[in-house]
Amino acid sequence: MKRQTGIWIDSSKAIIVALDGDTEKITEIDSEVENDVYHNREGNKGTFSSGDHHSTNESQFEARKEEQLNYFIKSVLSYVKKSDELIVFGPAQTKTKLEQKLMKDHLIEPGKLKAVETADKMTLNQIVEKVRRYYNPMEYKKPEPNS
Repeated sequence: MKRQTGIWIDSSKAIIVALDGDTEKITEIDSEVENDVYHNREGNKGTFSSGDHHSTNESQFEARKEEQLNYFIKSVLSYVKKSDELIVFGPAQTKTKLEQKLMKDHLIEPGKLKAVETADKMTLNQIVEKVRRYYNPMEYKKPEPNS
């Protein structure tokens, strides 16, 4: 049996649905990535030095955020190494960064990444159903009306 995996991901969490025959395993990974709205140094507005020069911690924040995102993506990827087929979906850019990491670092064999799709926020049941529908479309085929 093929191990088929679907990942719904955004910068706050990832939900991994692994289908292995009749078994289904769901894993949720929370992210430690800081967001742009609030971060630990929000109260520090930088320092003024002579003249109009103003320095901030913005570049440090962005570098820290990028490092946190890379760590999060590596954590997610550790769950999908044994997958035979993979789909990735989610609302923001994190899914694209995950795809880029997979391809750039050759973390998945060519042809195993089946799709990268945009999807809004979803409930756990909606995520599981989307993965099941993708890999088993015949189970969800609507019966044709009798004529």
